[in-house]
Amino acid sequence: MNFIFEFIAYLWSKTIHIVEVKLFSGVESEYLAEKIADFYGFNLGDKTLLKFSDGEMQPIINESVRGSYVFLIQSTFAPSENLMELLLMIDTVKRASAGYITAVIPYFGYARQDRKDKPRVPISAKLIANLIQAAGANRIMTMDFHADQIQGFFDIPVDHLKSEAIFVPYLETQDLSNTIFASPDVGGVKRARTYAKHFQRELVICDKYRKRANEIAGMTVIGNVEGADVILVDDIADTAGTLCRAADIIIEKGAKSVQALITHPVLSGKAHENINKSKLSRLIVSDTIPLVQQSDKIEVISTAKLFAKAIRNTHEHRSISALFVGG
Repeated sequence: MNFIFEFIAYLWSKTIHIVEVKLFSGVESEYLAEKIADFYGFNLGDKTLLKFSDGEMQPIINESVRGSYVFLIQSTFAPSENLMELLLMIDTVKRASAGYITAVIPYFGYARQDRKDKPRVPISAKLIANLIQAAGANRIMTMDFHADQIQGFFDIPVDHLKSEAIFVPYLETQDLSNTIFASPDVGGVKRARTYAKHFQRELVICDKYRKRANEIAGMTVIGNVEGADVILVDDIADTAGTLCRAADIIIEKGAKSVQALITHPVLSGKAHENINKSKLSRLIVSDTIPLVQQSDKIEVISTAKLFAKAIRNTHEHRSISALFVGG
């Protein structure tokens, strides 16, 4: 009798892997989705995005997804049409009887608005989480939330990938004998400490004070950087004001050089001008957001292979934490 039950369990485990996987992409994330699909060994699914003359969108899935594991790849960086397209794609495959829907969001926009830090403001990250769930997603896969607790805004599983999985192997090929890791603000200390602990290096902190969003009033370096090669670590570079101010002050404090590791290169406004004028020798970023402008100072490391592995592990019901550094 035990043999029969074991045989049934074996057949069931094999049946799980027979469920077809379908990968689709939003328009603005096709540059990354195509690389993910290539690493996965599939082609992207056939999808068309129609637009009415007023800009209204209508995504059309041109193949059957009935009963399939569907992964919809779309970062929700500006403009807001990217978020809207993702929501419409989720609704489309849900109404087409997809078996399981995972929204793969390499960059989760509005994540910086994760609390009420002043009266009469929205908690936008929570609203976006509600919208994605209401549209019909069964699971979320993303990288480096601005704050880890945003996972708690969802009532569905969240696979929160960490950029250390791509940056640490890169750094392991570099000479870090004279390196100190730094956080450009107090809020990013935990992120920078992860690298300092992994490589057994020192950690310093830049304490900043803002008058208003994207405008720094003052900054202080906590720790000794004299003669060191400093690597700043952060999740987002928007106007890059904080990053460049931190780099300049660290050099003033006697550091030999300053580089930066940034997961999400938003790089809006005068970001490129700020970076080119700053004391930053190099800015290393991921490709969760496409670069709108190239720079000799910016180097891109792809997340495609990591996301492809995470998608495969999700489909095959294997651990995602195994993909983390130290997992």
